[in-house]
Amino acid sequence: MTEQASFALRNRNPDVLSCIANLSNDEVFTPPEFANRMLDGVAAAWATQHDGASIWEDRNVRFLDPFTKSGVFLREVTRRLVKGLEGQIPDLAERVDHVLSKQVYGIGITQLTSMIARRSVYCSKWANGRHSVASSFDTSDGNIWYESMRHTWVGGTEWVLTADSEGNQVQKFVNGRCKYCGASQRMWERDDGLEEHAYALIHTDNVAARISELFGEDMHFDVIIGNPPYQLQSDGGTRDIPIYQHFVEQAKKLEPRYLSMVIPSRWMAGGLGLAEFRRTMLSDRHIRDLVDYPNAADVFPSVGINGGVCYFLWDAAHDGDCNVTMVRGGEAIGPSARSLSEYDVLVRDERALTILRKVLAQGEESIKSILARDKEFGWTSNFNGFHDKQSPGDVSIYFIRSMKRGRGFIARSEILKSQNLVDTWKLLVPKVGSGREREKTGVDLVLGPAQVAPPPSVCTQSFLFFYVQTKKEVESLRSYYATRFFRFLVSLRKITQDATHSTYTWVPLQSWDQEWTDADLYAKYDLTPQEISYIESLIRPMELADV
Repeated sequence: MTEQASFALRNRNPDVLSCIANLSNDEVFTPPEFANRMLDGVAAAWATQHDGASIWEDRNVRFLDPFTKSGVFLREVTRRLVKGLEGQIPDLAERVDHVLSKQVYGIGITQLTSMIARRSVYCSKWANGRHSVASSFDTSDGNIWYESMRHTWVGGTEWVLTADSEGNQVQKFVNGRCKYCGASQRMWERDDGLEEHAYALIHTDNVAARISELFGEDMHFDVIIGNPPYQLQSDGGTRDIPIYQHFVEQAKKLEPRYLSMVIPSRWMAGGLGLAEFRRTMLSDRHIRDLVDYPNAADVFPSVGINGGVCYFLWDAAHDGDCNVTMVRGGEAIGPSARSLSEYDVLVRDERALTILRKVLAQGEESIKSILARDKEFGWTSNFNGFHDKQSPGDVSIYFIRSMKRGRGFIARSEILKSQNLVDTWKLLVPKVGSGREREKTGVDLVLGPAQVAPPPSVCTQSFLFFYVQTKKEVESLRSYYATRFFRFLVSLRKITQDATHSTYTWVPLQSWDQEWTDADLYAKYDLTPQEISYIESLIRPMELADV
């Protein structure tokens, strides 16, 4: 074996794993350059805690990628260890074999990706194949394990008659969900030979026992690192179910020294079913570093991920503030040492904190006190039980269809929920606001234009609405909504295009006896020229004209 033969793949231009990383895929592949950034963070933390020693010169440290896809993390770890251990194990063949058989481990997420990972790490899709650069393996998997697994369906209510493998008639339910990941049985129960995407790390009640089954009873990993699957399609593909949080939780249970993962940033302020995960992450003082990319294209150029992505370094020996960095278009803000638990969501940009603290110090009531809940009148966005022409006693109903706003009419007797709000003046605000522009450029409207709805009126789920008693009050409220100040405070909690009820938590209630301007609000909250400039560099002006 020669140095050139062992690492010829690394010398290709372009790197084949960079090409794979640019493919659009639900299971996002990681570019090599980004994987190395994460590994640099691990190495820096190790050096700090080991008197400057290099982790790559320790022949006993074990690494695990428990959801390997392209094998890029394992390949880059191997490359670093092979170089770092040169003085301890001079023979290249022996050194490579030691690293691959004793220090580098992975769990494939599909049969295909497990073979890609082995090809990246062993230079052969079979660890014991004749082209493999490892000589100690007697199995084709080596230390990169894969076995097709099944979901565990629970909670079904719809039953069908079918047959088992021997042709016996059996009854089974067909509309359950996986007890581990929440996958839909209708969507993901598949015939033998087809991937169900039931991932080994998270489909178990005892993850430590699972690892022992795969790699041996005494196996403990010093570093767990990688890029987990992010989501699974739900019924009909209407809303994806996040699953990356389960990988983080399971990896922590393995008690590594270091844990580093790249995951979507939506957990910081939103995300379906992520409230408990967010609380856990924000209160975890073992998180040493957090690097946030509001525009996911800065990491994954060809994959759209609403809300951006981040990676974190969890350090078992760390107990303190977290070094938070925000990166947009190559410009880094931070790192700054912060307590992640200061608020119930994470304020991504540290420059916003002084403004937020000034506003909250006033102790004013939140504008949420006059903000209706989602689906306040009970009708979803696709409700069409109204008519175009007004009849006596009808109430106006406002909706959005195919990105266009409309108005119809409905009998008052058909309004069965929140009748006390029918005769209020309303400021309708679309639930789906802008957001993509801000992800890319950092500048945005944040929210869609507001619309005044005189009484009597109702709306579908397409809108949230603020409610007041008079036309003068709603016009004052509309002027407040249009300010940069208002939309800036919303932006701190709005991580995707969705503007939910909680998004408005930090916007203080005002008196509705004047037309509000940014100048009024900047003065009221004693903002400095620098803070004003910061707000106006992020938030575009909004016209007051109705739509």
